[in-house]
Amino acid sequence: MKKILVALSFILGLGSAQAKVILPYVFSNGMVLQQQSNAAIWGKTTPGASVNVVTSWNKKEYKIKANADSTWKIKVETPKAGGPYQININDGDLVSIKDVLIGEVWFISGQSNMEMGLRGMGAEQPIHGGPEAIANANNNQIRFFRSQHKVWGIPTDNLRGRWQEASPTSSPLFSALGYFFALKLQKQLNIPVGIVQVAYGGTPIEAWMSKESLAPFASEVKIPEEKNEAIENKGTPTSLFNGMISPMIGFTVKGMLWYQGEHNRRYPALYAKLFPVMVADWRKRWDNGEFPFYFVQIAPYPKPENWIAYSPFLREAQLNSSTSIPNAGMVVNVDLGSEKVSHTPYKEKLADRMLAMVLNRNYGFKELAYQGPAYKALNVQGNTAILSFDHAEKGLKFSEENNANFEIAGADKKFYPASAVKIKGNTIEISAAEVSKPVAVRYAFKGWVVGNLYNTEGFPASSFRTDNWEIPK
Repeated sequence: MKKILVALSFILGLGSAQAKVILPYVFSNGMVLQQQSNAAIWGKTTPGASVNVVTSWNKKEYKIKANADSTWKIKVETPKAGGPYQININDGDLVSIKDVLIGEVWFISGQSNMEMGLRGMGAEQPIHGGPEAIANANNNQIRFFRSQHKVWGIPTDNLRGRWQEASPTSSPLFSALGYFFALKLQKQLNIPVGIVQVAYGGTPIEAWMSKESLAPFASEVKIPEEKNEAIENKGTPTSLFNGMISPMIGFTVKGMLWYQGEHNRRYPALYAKLFPVMVADWRKRWDNGEFPFYFVQIAPYPKPENWIAYSPFLREAQLNSSTSIPNAGMVVNVDLGSEKVSHTPYKEKLADRMLAMVLNRNYGFKELAYQGPAYKALNVQGNTAILSFDHAEKGLKFSEENNANFEIAGADKKFYPASAVKIKGNTIEISAAEVSKPVAVRYAFKGWVVGNLYNTEGFPASSFRTDNWEIPK
């Protein structure tokens, strides 16, 4: 009985006075490890103790000696997808992690649009298709590790959470975007899919960044003094990195999905600088190569006032990051906003777009289109502005005949709606009666807008502008 209690506390990541080995919660029954990788496993035991790890898929034994601070870490070779398997860990007391699947593991993070569960957020903020997805969520090949929230003053090494397989009981709280992505990826590949969900609503990017990565921005971001205690304000710089990212660093994943930015909408210029630094810092710390980092653009929203003024520039910062950050990509969201709430209900559509990107870029489905038209160049002929686009080799289209999302300005920097639109191949010709000599063009560059420009494959263009005029302060 004693052995059973020790093993149970170990597997749950709780530890006890009787157990030597303590594992982070993420290493527990039902977990998913990344296939065909050198997957990291770590924990704590008595300083100097020998730890033997045996993986059932190949019967291989790994030996490591705990450091003076009691920590140990090894990497195990994982096979092609399959399972269930078992991992035995022995430092004198044998404990086991059971029901381990090998498959594809994706880490998802961000604020409320990523955290928002399949059940939605009350009657006023539903998820389209959520009730049906919950009812049909009977798939033990889809596993979620959904972490608790932890806001802390120094980097920590454990984060509460547990692995759960998809079921009508467990799935309502799974990230809607993450679940639809996992469901479709699992069906496409027919192998296990694990999602590590570490998200917290209403949080700025500074909270997800380390003290070291924020150091160059000390004049713009106030970095708090380190204290080993909980922090009340979840928006405090470094607090979520310390409490929620630091414990997960090194967990082997295929890539990361990120949906955040609404909370930073008033500071788009700063966000444009912070976002690439955060990604680079995470990758360096993870020691998992330059893994894919894909993210969702924030959706349009008609209020409050500062959203209307600033959010187009935040979307622009994200658009620029999609090409400036290596091995990154952005899911365009300009056509899926909601006039009532800032939480778009169309998470399944976003998952479809994310899946197309992942399948093309990471799983060999090169025939699949995955991105919409991208502004390339502006030419002016008389009073006509001619825009050309990449990723529109087969042509462009509008979702409705009457397009009202283009604006043109002359040297006076006053924008007027375009009164005529003509599509020729991968170009669009537009003009406005009020502008005789066009200087700049903007598309869907407003706080609230419903984007309607697509390529013929059905992927939307992001909002964009051809000018670089000053961002409002």
